[in-house]
Amino acid sequence: MSNMQQYVNAFMEAFGVEESAVATLKYQDVEAWDSVGHMQMISILEDVFDIMMDIDDIIDFGSFEKGKEVLAKYGVSV
Repeated sequence: MSNMQQYVNAFMEAFGVEESAVATLKYQDVEAWDSVGHMQMISILEDVFDIMMDIDDIIDFGSFEKGKEVLAKYGVSV
């Protein structure tokens, strides 16, 4: 499975959204993306990509698009 598909799957799993809605998601766009949902998504991504994000990056991870930039800092290309 590609990194992009794993990335999309993390959003779908954490927030219970359809794949078609993922690309435009931003923090609190859906009820499930609250602080708890945010940390669940981060945990999924850290497990899938075998990384450990800094707290500043976790806080800065506010959208699907921004998340790509954050993951790139850890050598994950999506």
